[in-house]
Amino acid sequence: MDLETVADELYRLRPEEFTATRAARMAEARTAGDRALADRIGRLRRPSLSAWAGNLLVHESPGEVEPLLRLGEGLRQAHRDLDGPQLRELSRQQRVLVTALSRQAGQLAARAGHPITEAARHEVENTLRAVLADPDAAREWASGRLVRPLAAGAGFPAAAEGAAPAPPRPAAESAEPAKVTGATKAAAADRRRRLTRARKEADRAARELRTREKAAATASREAFAAKKNWDGAQQRVADLTAELQHAREVQQQARSAERTARERARTADRGVREARRKADAAAEEVRRLETQEQ
Repeated sequence: MDLETVADELYRLRPEEFTATRAARMAEARTAGDRALADRIGRLRRPSLSAWAGNLLVHESPGEVEPLLRLGEGLRQAHRDLDGPQLRELSRQQRVLVTALSRQAGQLAARAGHPITEAARHEVENTLRAVLADPDAAREWASGRLVRPLAAGAGFPAAAEGAAPAPPRPAAESAEPAKVTGATKAAAADRRRRLTRARKEADRAARELRTREKAAATASREAFAAKKNWDGAQQRVADLTAELQHAREVQQQARSAERTARERARTADRGVREARRKADAAAEEVRRLETQEQ
């Protein structure tokens, strides 16, 4: 067992099966004496529903991976070249392929026993758009081990949706100093407030993640201990069952010996009675003869 094999197995599973299977593989690694592998397995995170559906697409339909990656390369190149006609054609292909693949991911999830919601399917579409826009996202998706859906960066591939990209602004225009207005200041203040809230939310999420990871690690240790106790109990039951079987065999043998001994005792009693009868008869004959002699 190695990390690659375990990861491939886990990220094909339905999300509700992920945690229990991960704990089982951690326990197996520990039993085998590989605590480092157990720790690495424990760091694998459970995927969201849409991320799992995206992983299924990679694992179950590998033939669909390469066409999407090639289309992404073409879109990014056309975007860099400001090639309007090429962008329009590739954008059309993008819309068709993203819709088809997201629908296929939904069908795979349903066949696997866990249909996804419309919202999750939209997240799958966003992930596929991110794959087209970002080579790092493409590599992450192609690994088949997404934990959460991906999001495309702003401006791509949306820039390819219409005609050719707008030409760059003249130097004089771009050099014009921005006017700092009250609205601009208000927008900046609003962004700062949102950033502060986002950071607080990220901190809360990180704390919750650490708490849940600790709980998961504790649950994994408890599961391992429970499995060990169960194995011990099962072995004890097997031992006691064997002892009981042996005791029954001994009991059967003792019962057979007792019946044989009892039959021998009865036979011996009959022999004693017969011998006593003969002895009494002989004694009576002696007395009779002695009486005649007198």
